[in-house]
Amino acid sequence: MNKTVVIDIVGLSANLIGEHTPFLFSYLKKKHLTPIKPVLPAVTTTSQSTYITGKWPAENGIVGNGWYDREDSEIKFWKQSNKLVKGEKIWDAARKLDPKFTVSKMFWWYNMYSTADFSVTPRPQYHADGVKAPDCYAYPPELRDELQQDLGQFPLFSFWGPNANIKSTKWIADASMWVDKRHDPTLTLIYLPHLDYCLQKFGPDFSKISKELHEIDDVVKELIEFYEAKNSKIILLSEYGINPVSNPIHINRILRNEGLISVRTERWYELLDPGVSKAFATSDHQIAHVYLNDPSVKSQVINALQKIPGIDLILDKEQQKAYHIDHERSGDLVVVAKPDSWFTYYYWLDDAKAPDYAHLVDIHRKPGYDPVEMFMDPKNPFIKLRAGYKLARKLMGFRYLMDVIPLDATLIKGSHGSINVPAMYYPICITDSALEKPELEAVDVYDVIWNHLI
Repeated sequence: MNKTVVIDIVGLSANLIGEHTPFLFSYLKKKHLTPIKPVLPAVTTTSQSTYITGKWPAENGIVGNGWYDREDSEIKFWKQSNKLVKGEKIWDAARKLDPKFTVSKMFWWYNMYSTADFSVTPRPQYHADGVKAPDCYAYPPELRDELQQDLGQFPLFSFWGPNANIKSTKWIADASMWVDKRHDPTLTLIYLPHLDYCLQKFGPDFSKISKELHEIDDVVKELIEFYEAKNSKIILLSEYGINPVSNPIHINRILRNEGLISVRTERWYELLDPGVSKAFATSDHQIAHVYLNDPSVKSQVINALQKIPGIDLILDKEQQKAYHIDHERSGDLVVVAKPDSWFTYYYWLDDAKAPDYAHLVDIHRKPGYDPVEMFMDPKNPFIKLRAGYKLARKLMGFRYLMDVIPLDATLIKGSHGSINVPAMYYPICITDSALEKPELEAVDVYDVIWNHLI
């Protein structure tokens, strides 16, 4: 099989390639760009799972970055077991043709307990005293120690949060090349998250994101030159483009005002109680899964949501079939925002009663995705001093909460997840040769990778 590398440049769309990405602009003159029609939802875990199985979410089960576990009565986001992804993975199919085939899966999601030969993924250490320490998980296990010995500790706090920057993306690129030098896998899958940060914070505003575009351009240049020297077939692609937004929709507050959301009070704050709520939403960028514990309120929910200007689609289980998202994990209703809108997870009506985790980077406890985690509170002039004080407490071994995240959803200027966005914000696939189709479906990416391999 042909040695192949797939470089996933998160958030890259055709409108971003130009003067601020000189290498990519020059590279593209000799290659072919094909837009990818976004899968619903156009989010990381769904897109990646569709690409590597060739199956829609209705079959592979990944209906978003998170969903409601009806048996546990818990909302679960950013789980990592590869066993959640149903369907044969492309590397397992390749091994049937070539027993010597190997794959390196570098930070693509659902990267734990997979059948990949080499894999690395973010995995913090959670200490008993509440400290979250940077780390990663790797297979084989010794790969973690070898990488961090040679490249330094994985910069977790540069991977997500207010300090997200190019360091984590550069580390992933360096680790990918390190694994390739040592093990020479047949297929390498590389995830480069850098553009995700600036594009969600500022939208496609070149006056504010030009620095980040130049930074990712440099990393991609280094990777491509490395893999070209090894005669690899190279595919550049993205999972989604990011379009401008200006309208956050607090969908759980809407449901709460309808008397459908239940909360329980602990200390001064309120916690969403999904198992008791008649209806609630798990928000995930521009889509939200609405789960109904009481089916009799379905019409009430639909009527309430139909009045919201920023909502584009409200899909019941039957309607979900046309969008390939009907699965036991999907909501009883799947709600899609219009291109200028997105969904927050906020369910409290008074910020004074917001849970303590609302002010933290806490991707697992929040009952939905929170892009505001990329900001420190801009209204607090002493916020950096506060963060420094908290860091000092951590270094001295004291308990602390890095409670610096604001509750202002209007800070977010870019989002993704909807399928009804202008084509200029579609994800893209860049290959050496022109593809047969002028526009790919997300499931077609599997065939593109397969054809490069064989």
